[in-house]
Amino acid sequence: MNKDFGPAGNIILLRGACLWLLAALVLAWCLVGLDFGVPFVKHLFPGKFTRVLQAHLDFLLMTALILGFYATKTPLPWHVRWAMVVGALTNSSLFLLQGMFPLLDSPEPPGGFFPTVFLLYLITSLTLTSYGFGKAAVLVLRSTFGTKAIG
Repeated sequence: MNKDFGPAGNIILLRGACLWLLAALVLAWCLVGLDFGVPFVKHLFPGKFTRVLQAHLDFLLMTALILGFYATKTPLPWHVRWAMVVGALTNSSLFLLQGMFPLLDSPEPPGGFFPTVFLLYLITSLTLTSYGFGKAAVLVLRSTFGTKAIG
């Protein structure tokens, strides 16, 4: 194993997972602040409490998924690794943005520049995340065929 690149060159997965776990921990404290009515935190997240909770849980889920793929030690192309890490951030941040900007959290967002940019960000995030994790799942699944089973 190359010490600079980790198992199968997937060190970016480990770094991303650590960053997103730290983000989840910060959000956990923000949730505590919201629950206790801390003015700064309430001002930062004027939207629904549940959106901040969803962002927290999504960061945890993405961290677990990334660590799981890292643990397989299956070589993944650089574009798959980066799509997973960046997609995990953007996907989780969708909930965070809705908690920060309640305007974005309506069944039919109003027109305008900011809601349009958010919609493009959402579509890009979902595409990037689906590509990264979907391609990684296919590659890990393929790696299980054609090898001798251990045990």
